[in-house]
Amino acid sequence: MCPALSKPPPGPLPRRLLARYLLLLRLHPLLTKAASSAVLSALGSLLSQVIERSRKKPGSSKSLDLSGPLRFAIYGFLFTGPLSHYFYLYLEQLIPSSVPFAMVKRLLLDRLVVAPPFLLLFFFVMNLLEGKDLSAFAEKIKSGYWVALKMNWKVWTPVQFINVNYVPMQFRVLFGNLVALFWFAYLASIKKR
Repeated sequence: MCPALSKPPPGPLPRRLLARYLLLLRLHPLLTKAASSAVLSALGSLLSQVIERSRKKPGSSKSLDLSGPLRFAIYGFLFTGPLSHYFYLYLEQLIPSSVPFAMVKRLLLDRLVVAPPFLLLFFFVMNLLEGKDLSAFAEKIKSGYWVALKMNWKVWTPVQFINVNYVPMQFRVLFGNLVALFWFAYLASIKKR
């Protein structure tokens, strides 16, 4: 084990957790971003279940389904974390801040070029992880993709404007994951319709 990881820094718990996260981010950026994406994606799925349970009648006590959060964790670990990590690196090289209208160009690239296929990937991977066939995938795309994409543009456009233009590069995936905690709760609820 790395000596720097074996001894926690002094101070209150939030400061120690942040110091540990920053260290892991520096030593293992891709793995740290993938792991944080997995955890926050799973929490978003759990949040969706909690919200759904609170809307139901008080007498119905359906237990939490852990397979949903597991699927979201897999998706976050294998796709959201790594793809976001590389996208933000590429975005900095493709459109550096010195380029005229860089802020707008970055946002347009993210919203119009990256978001639609990324959302399609989400629906496809979730379909596979649920063990469903391509006809179920096609039906889900017909019923939920356009609704989810419009909501994505509404919710994520201001978030991504801030993220790609003002958040330091090493924190962009984490910032997106924190917002995605609620976004995945929304997507989980859309998937159930």
